[in-house]
Amino acid sequence: MKKKQQHGGGECPAPWPPAAAAAAGGGPGQGGGLLRRRPLSLLPFLSLRDYVFCMATLLLFCLGSLFYQLNGGPPHFLLALRHCLGNSTYLDDHGPPPQKVLPFPSQVVYNRVGKCGSRTVVLLLRILSEKHGFNLVTSDIHNKTRLTKNEQMELIKNISTAEQPYLFTRHVHFLNFSRFGGDQPVYINIIRDPVNRFLSNYFFRRFGDWRGEQNHMIRTPNMRQEERYLDINVCILENYPECSNPRLFYIIPYFCGQHPRCREPGEWALERAKLNVNENFLLVGILEELEDVLLLLERFLPHYFKDVLSIYKNPEHRKLGNLTVTVKKTVPSPEAIQILYQRMRYEYEFYYYVKEQFHLLKRKFGLKSHIRKPSPRPEFFIPSPLETEEPINDEEEDDEKWLEDIYKR
Repeated sequence: MKKKQQHGGGECPAPWPPAAAAAAGGGPGQGGGLLRRRPLSLLPFLSLRDYVFCMATLLLFCLGSLFYQLNGGPPHFLLALRHCLGNSTYLDDHGPPPQKVLPFPSQVVYNRVGKCGSRTVVLLLRILSEKHGFNLVTSDIHNKTRLTKNEQMELIKNISTAEQPYLFTRHVHFLNFSRFGGDQPVYINIIRDPVNRFLSNYFFRRFGDWRGEQNHMIRTPNMRQEERYLDINVCILENYPECSNPRLFYIIPYFCGQHPRCREPGEWALERAKLNVNENFLLVGILEELEDVLLLLERFLPHYFKDVLSIYKNPEHRKLGNLTVTVKKTVPSPEAIQILYQRMRYEYEFYYYVKEQFHLLKRKFGLKSHIRKPSPRPEFFIPSPLETEEPINDEEEDDEKWLEDIYKR
């Protein structure tokens, strides 16, 4: 009964008086032993020696913890309290916290080629940057693709100091970051059939796209009427500057770079562009197979392009994307197209090289092309040496304003 009273309740029993201890069994040899072991009654399996050892260990631990805190090591509860209360002095005392783990690569440049689906991709990137939290860096300059040495240095500096992970996009010819002491980013780009790109640009400069058509907007308002309604066949057959070299030598410089020879149609620029594609570009896609391009970008750069294909196929996005289609396009005569093929010989060599590399990459990842059989490559005449003149710098239009209008709707 005494044991039930002693252990049955939830509270600790009161200590026995000496008299009660003697009555419970108590001679000097037995009761006295119970009184001496009373401090260890909660841990009956420990001897006095073990108890002293545990207390000494605990004391050393407390002293060590106190010494650590006095030498600048704050306990976790103080750090949590400072975080909640704000105005923490922890950074001042102990330096910056460890940097967040960045995706690889954390520096991506999309030096987009004009009239190769770039407005569609930039619209997707704006959605993806909000969804995934990467830094989308754009530029207010849209029609300056060739830069001086100082302009290259300044642009590379501005790009390199952007918060990572970033994706920088602008119409600009390839920049060699390592030449100016910077970390070379990963490049991506998209190209299309050169004649189709030229025709799209020709009519876009004159008549814009469906969005401008709906809002009765005039594209390039300063253009003279006779130039705006210049027949495409006349432009090509009569060798107008807009329809001849070097204005037609357009895609290759985006991959060749900023060297003056990159603007001269020829083997040197072509081979240098191929070399840069192999060494500096993670992916160069083909606009005619855009869905496969987006799928590969999602696989290669998931931190940037995850779910891009589902967003692209969304009916709402498709509705916006259809507004970027150039209006009032007409097809030149077969004779004019054959002349364009001859003038764009190097552009087509580069296009078919990139297309072949893209298809090899698709097969490597098990993607099959569901497009019609391509037409045979055109036969080119060996052109006479081409004179290099300074192209007019009006081919790139300010398409960022279009995107801003989309977001204001």
